[in-house]
Amino acid sequence: MALVRYFAGARAAAGISEETVDASTLDELLRQLEKRSERMPAILGVSSFLVDGLAMHDRSATLPAHCVIDVLPPFAGG
Repeated sequence: MALVRYFAGARAAAGISEETVDASTLDELLRQLEKRSERMPAILGVSSFLVDGLAMHDRSATLPAHCVIDVLPPFAGG
């Protein structure tokens, strides 16, 4: 199980700030999250992902048990 925390536009698209999801890889998790709303695939397509505070680029890598995943869409501002 992973705790997924949504930020900014990802939070708005998901309609919640966090949830628990059962997935073994980031790819699997993202496929589940894309079903949350019409806007989620677009948001996830441009987002960065932190797994336990570290950027994860290999979406096929196994997720650690009981990890925290932050979904970070691009932020605007200065």
